[in-house]
Amino acid sequence: MLLEKSKLIGNKTLEISGSKSISNRLLILNKLFENIIIENLSNSEDTQLLQNALDSNSEIIDIHHAGTAMRFLTSYYAIQEGKTFILTGSDRMKQRPIQYLVDALRDLGADITYLENEGFPPLKIMGKKFEKSSVTIPAHISSQFISSLMLIGAKLENGLEINLVGKVTSKPYLEMTLKILRTIGISYQWEENTIQIFPDMQNPMRSSQIIPFVVESDWSSASYFYSIAAIARDTINLRYFKPYSLQGDSILREIYWKYFGVNTISEGAESRISLFPEYYFNYPEKIILDMNDCPDIAQTICITATAMNIPFEITGLSTLKVKETDRLLALKNELFKIGCIAEITDDSITSQKFFEANESISIATYNDHRMAMSFAPFCLIKSLNIENEDVVKKSYPDFWEDFDNILEKLD
Repeated sequence: MLLEKSKLIGNKTLEISGSKSISNRLLILNKLFENIIIENLSNSEDTQLLQNALDSNSEIIDIHHAGTAMRFLTSYYAIQEGKTFILTGSDRMKQRPIQYLVDALRDLGADITYLENEGFPPLKIMGKKFEKSSVTIPAHISSQFISSLMLIGAKLENGLEINLVGKVTSKPYLEMTLKILRTIGISYQWEENTIQIFPDMQNPMRSSQIIPFVVESDWSSASYFYSIAAIARDTINLRYFKPYSLQGDSILREIYWKYFGVNTISEGAESRISLFPEYYFNYPEKIILDMNDCPDIAQTICITATAMNIPFEITGLSTLKVKETDRLLALKNELFKIGCIAEITDDSITSQKFFEANESISIATYNDHRMAMSFAPFCLIKSLNIENEDVVKKSYPDFWEDFDNILEKLD
């Protein structure tokens, strides 16, 4: 897809679908407890794949590229007593490690077998009743492994105690899971490195309650429009965002204000936020950020900084190496095409030098939705081609339509 050099049409309003992260957690919980009415469910491909899997009567479940679905379903299927499932995915999914989660579930009593390579999908899962109620798991791994365990905790006879070892990665996502559990009436405690999910049986009234849950719009998806507002220095309005969010990526508000001068103005009555760039803003000499709690928006920050020639040093990105692609390597490769020489380590990326990009830019997306969307705002600087643009369906199917609605091509 060729994105011709464009400019922002100021003060346009967009409505973004519900958060994928919240939607996927609610789908698992509703299948377990059957008492949630979900409104504004994400229209992402990942959420649709998870919903289809939960509704399927087949023993073979193929979740394609949907990493969240793979992790959440592994725990969910493990407690479906007397049922057998084959859980598989795309070639890339078969390269994404899942051993820490499988080891934790096996420790609890799960019957899970690797069908191809040890430590990786596909999995054969024979559902059974767990005998244990306490497990230990490394804290530095994907937060989705830990959330996967948390989601099934209340269905276990004695609840679930999760002992985390080491530094917690993406802590806001664990907090999101706990807040959703509390909203549907499930009790928990989190003290130091121990999370305790109490059994559902301790709250007999909860099962008889029907709980409506309106999913707030997705802050990760909002990040691309923050990038556009920062580069274009003009206002964008976004609907269905709450002033107080469950989503860790809502840290966007602080990051884009501190480093790019984009103020977020909330209008609670309309569930609307306005991204309002300060015209006379003193840009920092360098962006230094630890994004351990919000690694999914790191790509967007790097492209915004490159477009505005602001040096950056971003750490806390170890989980990016096991996403849809090795995002750190992919990011380094593609940043070079738009004029940034960057260096990477196992958990960081640092700009070394900016230079004038070529006129012919073609961004490889590596089957990664965030690569496509995070680079798109660079068309405010130069025309560029986005390869395999359909990857955005994974999280934001309407992205290109929304993108076109707020931009106009320069003559």
